[in-house]
Amino acid sequence: MTATYYPLGEAAILVSLGTKIDPAVHEAVRSLSYALAQAPFHGMIEYVAAYTNVTVFYDPVELAKEQLRQTDEALPYGFQVARQHIAAILRDMGKSAAQEARVVRVPVCYGGAYGPDMADVASYHHVSEADIVRQHTSGDYLVYMIGFAPGFPYVGGLPKAIATPRRKSPRVSIPAGSVGIAGEQTGIYPIATPGGWQIIGRTPLTLFRPGNDEDPTLLHAGDKLVFYAIDEAEYQALQKAGESA
Repeated sequence: MTATYYPLGEAAILVSLGTKIDPAVHEAVRSLSYALAQAPFHGMIEYVAAYTNVTVFYDPVELAKEQLRQTDEALPYGFQVARQHIAAILRDMGKSAAQEARVVRVPVCYGGAYGPDMADVASYHHVSEADIVRQHTSGDYLVYMIGFAPGFPYVGGLPKAIATPRRKSPRVSIPAGSVGIAGEQTGIYPIATPGGWQIIGRTPLTLFRPGNDEDPTLLHAGDKLVFYAIDEAEYQALQKAGESA
């Protein structure tokens, strides 16, 4: 596996594993993230996974102690040691299995009050709203990363036939659970927040759960999603069940 390393300030290293959004690159990002989570090296603080890279934050003082024992080069402090540790992890990654992908089913009430941009998306592609629903529920979806807002999944696999540009004018507030399209991506707003994605529906699932200390977000990078359509009565019933759980 080819990796390129860049210092990010004095307390982080960016590990680039590719140059484009791609399932194979994502699998490398996911495997490195899993390995770091299972066996963090001494001095490591945390890691942040993105589309094509993983940024690893570390304590520069702890790594500088080790670095100064190995080489006279000491700037940025700890970078060389962090790179050595990560390179060793990448070499050994093939010896251990990555975490198995999880499949999450996502119910969505499409259109109407829950999908205010559905008509515009259908018009943009010169198809019916039912066609948009059929296409959206047929995608091969993969969560590439979590970002923008707590628990917001950036999801690839949207059929190109319904790829749609962002709205020209973003909304001041989009309700939690809103399912949107932006270019060739789809995503779900975990909390009420401003945004410019084309909103085609809403899910009753709660994506951000701040009261859950062990796992405050429902979705994670590497999850595979299956969107399926529900009607408004089912949406309200699932939402009520979730609130009372």
